[in-house]
Amino acid sequence: MNEENEYQLHTFPNGIRLVHKQVMHTKLAHCGFMLDVGSRDESTDQIGIAHFWEHMAFKGTTKRKAFHIINSLESVGGELNAYTTKEKICFHASLLVNFFEKAVDILTDITFNSIFPEKEIEKERGVILEEMSMYLDAPEDAIHDEFDDVIFKNHALGYNILGTEESVKSFQKSDFEKFIKENIDTSKIIFSSVSNLPFDKVIKTVERYINDIPAINCTRTRTKFEVYTPKYEVKTITTTQSHCVFGRPSYTVESDNRLPFFMLNNILGGPGMNSRLNLVLREKYGYVYGVDASFTSYIDTGLFNIYFGTEKKHLQRCIDLVNKEMKRMKEIPLGTTQLHVAKAQLMGQLAMSEESNSNFMLMMAKSMLDLGKIDTLNTIFDLIKNVSSKNLQDLANEMYDFDSFSYLIYKPK
Repeated sequence: MNEENEYQLHTFPNGIRLVHKQVMHTKLAHCGFMLDVGSRDESTDQIGIAHFWEHMAFKGTTKRKAFHIINSLESVGGELNAYTTKEKICFHASLLVNFFEKAVDILTDITFNSIFPEKEIEKERGVILEEMSMYLDAPEDAIHDEFDDVIFKNHALGYNILGTEESVKSFQKSDFEKFIKENIDTSKIIFSSVSNLPFDKVIKTVERYINDIPAINCTRTRTKFEVYTPKYEVKTITTTQSHCVFGRPSYTVESDNRLPFFMLNNILGGPGMNSRLNLVLREKYGYVYGVDASFTSYIDTGLFNIYFGTEKKHLQRCIDLVNKEMKRMKEIPLGTTQLHVAKAQLMGQLAMSEESNSNFMLMMAKSMLDLGKIDTLNTIFDLIKNVSSKNLQDLANEMYDFDSFSYLIYKPK
């Protein structure tokens, strides 16, 4: 057991790691496999295959047909789900704790035993093409995907996770098998679990289902993102609003600046209604419905961006106001009270996020894959408490460099 009984860790002979947190007051179990594989691991002829594989995992295994997979946990009131990011694929479930073994069985089956039936590939191809159309019809979503390509031009981090219409139409069974063979490494797979079950019982249950999975070593190396050139792009689309996103590469998962920069952006444009950008653009002028500053970390780089949608006539005014707020943060350090409030707000947000056992289960898996450890909430709080006004001001001057920003703007026809 580690510090503060936050989580327990076990490594199976095949290299797969189990991380478990026992929470006595819950009747639910949340669990799942997270793989250190994502869209950035695709070659140019594989764009979108990681996400397509996530879909196909539910479409038939060596033991089950698609209906039996879908019905297995739903029939006992549970949920079976999955998602794909730039660097991860996750298959996870939530259900009553007395059906935990059933979840482990299903999750192991869809993660390791998919057979990719040709008939199901054809059906799911249509589903994903519809998903792509849905995103394209929502400019607030599409602009973020397209902005990735602006920032990470000619690099796999710029690939759209959904793929392209051409790539999605091209994939066959052999393509999935090839991608899996090239990217699966059992030492980079985590089974994460949160429930009231004791650790030894969780180990025995998981071991029963993954015992026959051989150790698999992958020689894949990720191409680092190294060359960035600021760009300014404007597209005319059929929409009633102008949409704008601008930003730049930022800090990695392992950077010491990651947490203080997250805090800085929380002050600037975080989810709170009291963020500086919300107070100015929405509350003071009524130019936007919402505005946010976001920050995502990867193993070798990161992405900071600001997004808003507004009437065409207010576009440049909004950009100027955002820049003005960033300039203030560069020139004027936070006062003692402002800094205290910012720290309290971030700690409260993190604590509420951890109250969700489902979120905590996913966080544990990602943290173990990226960092090889899981920081306790108290450890994170201590790091937040140690952030000074000068730290934040220095980060603002480094990262809010207007000359280094790239812009992508959607203007209405």
